[in-house]
Amino acid sequence: MALLTPEDLDSLSSKFEDSESIIERVTGSKLTDICKDIYGKDLGSEKVGIIPITAGNGIISNFSSSLLFIIQRLGLEGFITQHTDVAGYHEAISEGADILLMADDHLFIAHNLKDEKVVTNHEATGTIYSEIASRFKDADSSEILVIGLGRVGYAGAKHLAEKGFNVYACDPNRSFLEKAAHELGIKEYCKEDRKKFSMVFEATPNANTINEGMIAERCLVSTPGIPCGLPEEVGKKFRVDLVMEPLFIGVTSMIYAVI
Repeated sequence: MALLTPEDLDSLSSKFEDSESIIERVTGSKLTDICKDIYGKDLGSEKVGIIPITAGNGIISNFSSSLLFIIQRLGLEGFITQHTDVAGYHEAISEGADILLMADDHLFIAHNLKDEKVVTNHEATGTIYSEIASRFKDADSSEILVIGLGRVGYAGAKHLAEKGFNVYACDPNRSFLEKAAHELGIKEYCKEDRKKFSMVFEATPNANTINEGMIAERCLVSTPGIPCGLPEEVGKKFRVDLVMEPLFIGVTSMIYAVI
């Protein structure tokens, strides 16, 4: 979780409430209902242990407490282990956790101890943000643009392709594009085609990846990216509905995916 900073986690509740309000308005569904549809199940009485990990750049301030806030907001019991790393892992198991949450610089996972299922944040985040984009009520076609084909973007593109959407994608890495075209059947976005999209899933760590030539007026941009890929002036000009939130949406998807 190296891209997250303590500042990104400030005012997590208000950021999520803003995003959830937009999600419900543009898709007609609440976030949890979308997760139920995707994963075909509802939350039960799972107990979630959150383990702080010190490897690499160390613990991000507010990260564990933010996860606990999300877990409790979902109506589940959660706790943060007093110990870190392996000692924290042992503590979580000893305290009866059903699900473990832990992250280092490279990977953030949810691990269901009952059935040994493991879900990564990039898989769950790609799935939920692409799903939100694909549910835009005012979309003018089944065409959707994916910007960025890294781990999150590829997971989202795969989800959309499996659902039967007409997926276009762009990424400066040709090998990523070729892999997605070969394995998923996606089409490469070409600006010379002058094609504009009302549904956009953006999954890059870069600013200003979305330009005026890509988007239709009154479109939906769904992005977990930090910083935001949509320039503020472009968003205002095209009256874009923007779903962007640093943690809550992806973690919610992780929990539903792992139960």
